[in-house]
Amino acid sequence: MNLGELATRLAATLHGDPSVEVTGVKGIEVAGPSEITFVANPRYTALARTTQAAAVLVEPEFPEITTSTLRIKNPYLAFSRALGLFYQPPVYAPGIHPTAVVDPTAEIGEEAHIGAYVVIGAGVNIGSNATILPHVVLYPGVQIGNYLFAHAHAVVREGCILGDHVTLENGAIVGADGFGFAKNESGRWEKIPQSGPVHLGDRVDVQANACIDRATVGATEIGAGTKIDNLVQVGHGSKVGENTLLCAQAGLAGSSVVGNNAILAGQAGVAGHCTLGDGVILTAQSGVSHDVPAGKMISGSPAFDNRTWLRAVTIFQRLPEVLKRLERLEKRANSNSEGKPE
Repeated sequence: MNLGELATRLAATLHGDPSVEVTGVKGIEVAGPSEITFVANPRYTALARTTQAAAVLVEPEFPEITTSTLRIKNPYLAFSRALGLFYQPPVYAPGIHPTAVVDPTAEIGEEAHIGAYVVIGAGVNIGSNATILPHVVLYPGVQIGNYLFAHAHAVVREGCILGDHVTLENGAIVGADGFGFAKNESGRWEKIPQSGPVHLGDRVDVQANACIDRATVGATEIGAGTKIDNLVQVGHGSKVGENTLLCAQAGLAGSSVVGNNAILAGQAGVAGHCTLGDGVILTAQSGVSHDVPAGKMISGSPAFDNRTWLRAVTIFQRLPEVLKRLERLEKRANSNSEGKPE
């Protein structure tokens, strides 16, 4: 398509030649004369002036450059949508592969694709337009809405409930037993039954090898629109609100509560029974062992207010310089005192 058509489809304002043909989307440093790119971070502004791209997606206030621009309020989102126009993932035709094992009591909606070696247990109910790729296992009693997309080797354990438009990436585990053990009279750890399922709301994405544990009692709950990155651990009985991001290797201990629109950056950790309010941000590798009010940004381990943490880091970074200066002052003082007569 040409730039004019692309601008129309993205609802962007074009500054440039609308007849230029566009064949794809790439990063700003590698995009060529038939590809578009974007700038959403000020650090890449200079590259926009030297890029070989056909056009750059930018904010409306972005300064004029020689390269054509597509101006839109959210260039990053527009870039994502442009990718969807040029990249089309594989399409899986409806049907059940002959190697799949589907219990006769399971109910599968219309237009489902059931791949090779899939196992679907007794009493499972799946809505319409599901795509279930090879080696996925759905335990007995699982209930799933419309438009499930489960990649190879995803597992959903017994009795779990998934909403519409849920995506499970490779190796995602929904409803594994929570880490619950009690020490018995002999001093040995005795397993506590994990009786409660996992509930995933609509439009939840669970990325590769993430684990969402079932609850001891009650349910582990993930709100609508929440996205769970690779290798995230959600402990048993935790509650996560809507549109929250749990980034790679973040971990919630059992019975954690996280509000709506929160962000837990990479390797952030939350101790059991702690509550994080709506809009809380934990920066990377933060460790929280206390409740956090809504809207707070927290850093460090043990974690505290981000602004205080930044000041503390600055002081710590300057500490060697300060110590050297004190050492020089001490030497000068000693030298002066040694030169004085008795």
